[in-house]
Amino acid sequence: MEKPVGDSLQITQLLKKWSEGNQEVLDKLMPLVYDELRRQASRYLRRERANHTLQTTALIHEAYLKLIDQNQVEWQNRTHFFAIAAQAMRRILVDYARERNRDKRGGAAENLPLEEAAFVVAAQEKTVDLVALDEALTRLAKFDERQARVVELRYFSGLSIDETAEILGVSNVTVRRDWNMAKAWLHQQITK
Repeated sequence: MEKPVGDSLQITQLLKKWSEGNQEVLDKLMPLVYDELRRQASRYLRRERANHTLQTTALIHEAYLKLIDQNQVEWQNRTHFFAIAAQAMRRILVDYARERNRDKRGGAAENLPLEEAAFVVAAQEKTVDLVALDEALTRLAKFDERQARVVELRYFSGLSIDETAEILGVSNVTVRRDWNMAKAWLHQQITK
């Protein structure tokens, strides 16, 4: 659910003040963004195995700690903030998956659904290894950084085509094309 325009404007203004070095605005910002961070974290954790040790609140707090350490970011708006928050959550979950796989020394992989790949995969949901997906995204970014960013923003952040286009400064058509090409390429890489 989209925040009212007033909230978006207030969040954007607070983010800009934060970019300018005003750390005191974090106390005002957190209550405004917490519900959306919770939704993002819940969405991520629904894709994880049932007995995942990281809970929604812990994921939010770890991501928040990573976000407040971001002193080089010039925050553009709330969409930009939530895209960076989703990246932080992705990194945290990938790190947990890698640690778990290390602990198990090749044990069962962390799985999550690769949504919206119906044109590549049969109509049923396809699960992929989170670490494999992260590694494939890293490879994709080496030859097409924008396609990798589209996947991060659409899949991991849950942003719409319009929001993704706004963040990247490209047209909706470009985002759709990149999204479709990246999904097909990732599917091919992960299912080898």
